[in-house]
Amino acid sequence: MRHTATDLSHHLYRIGELARISGISPRTIDYYTGLGLLSPVKRSGGNYRLYNDETLERIRRIEQLKAQKFTLEEIRDQFSALNKVTPSEHVSRKLADLHTHLSQLEREVKELEPVLEQLKPLQAKRLFQAITPQTAAVVEALLLLLNKSNLM
Repeated sequence: MRHTATDLSHHLYRIGELARISGISPRTIDYYTGLGLLSPVKRSGGNYRLYNDETLERIRRIEQLKAQKFTLEEIRDQFSALNKVTPSEHVSRKLADLHTHLSQLEREVKELEPVLEQLKPLQAKRLFQAITPQTAAVVEALLLLLNKSNLM
């Protein structure tokens, strides 16, 4: 059962419908709500919890992060930190994506460290020469962004 708010572009979902659309169980939604990962936007006249499209996106983000091996506590901390940074949903989403990518890169680099340590000097030199100036520029831009925003 889809409910509409005063603005017709926003839909409100009861937990069963949200579960069906998102592909996770109502019990999981309850669990995420209890952990503070989700929160209903309001209650219906019958005291049902109602969730909106933003909640649906948040569930998709949680499942995506879980697939990347983030714990629910790490996900909650990320969401919490982003809520403190800015009220702008667009900027928050971009920062969350950037943080996810950086965390994934950090994990991949840690996996590569033992392999890189075993390379002979000439092999290592060729490998690092293969890194394009564009890649180096991206890394430098990320460092500048992190330094400007006092995130480090």
